[in-house]
Amino acid sequence: MAGHSKWANTKHRKARVDAQKGKIFTKIARELTVAAREGGDDLNANFSLRLAVQKARDNNMPGDNIQRAIQKGIGSQDGTSFEQINYEGYAVNGVAVLLEIMTDNRNRTVAEIRHIFSRHGGSLGESGCVSWMFNRKGMITVKGGSQNLDEDELMLIALEAGAEDLDSEGDGSYVITTEVDQFEAVKKVLQDQNIEIIAAEVTMLPSTSIEITDQDIATKVIRLMEALDDHDDVQNVFANYDIPEELLAEE
Repeated sequence: MAGHSKWANTKHRKARVDAQKGKIFTKIARELTVAAREGGDDLNANFSLRLAVQKARDNNMPGDNIQRAIQKGIGSQDGTSFEQINYEGYAVNGVAVLLEIMTDNRNRTVAEIRHIFSRHGGSLGESGCVSWMFNRKGMITVKGGSQNLDEDELMLIALEAGAEDLDSEGDGSYVITTEVDQFEAVKKVLQDQNIEIIAAEVTMLPSTSIEITDQDIATKVIRLMEALDDHDDVQNVFANYDIPEELLAEE
């Protein structure tokens, strides 16, 4: 989990930069469109759409943009049709990589993703080669010291709300893990308790991780992650590496 959360922090930093370029809005708009197309525009009935709308709001996406993307999904506007695909592969040192893709041209996307893997010393694998290592979970990061609660008190609140676990990140924050169907309930309890939430998302967590202590290997893995994350069709990148903070700091 440590590897994932560190990469999540890297993604959050990139997301802020991408937002300035508009790229993050494009990716979120695709999520909104596909979620609305597959489950309708009722937020109460469409969990995927609720998550996409919350992500849009967290990234300060204008309301008109959100509504336009949803309308495109339910057919009120003509638009390009996107399909969701998962790609799987390996970075150097056997690090497992799972990608969530939205594309309007599967052949183009797979060729470009394969090239990115190859250029950074990795390889695109067959369907199912690494997905078994990941589980879909809710992940809520909260600020330590919220409401003057210590770790034990925060743990008790989270577990009673339906969370699975709570881990300290070492930077004063805590990560609460939930089953997907308990994610919103736990989040609401935390909000009702005025506990400061830094980030909240449904994500893919690896069941095992590969520890990386060599700077050269760490650099190659991070460069691949950044290149994949920067691709327009890649919505999310997940990997099972565990890189110490001191190596990440040298990036």
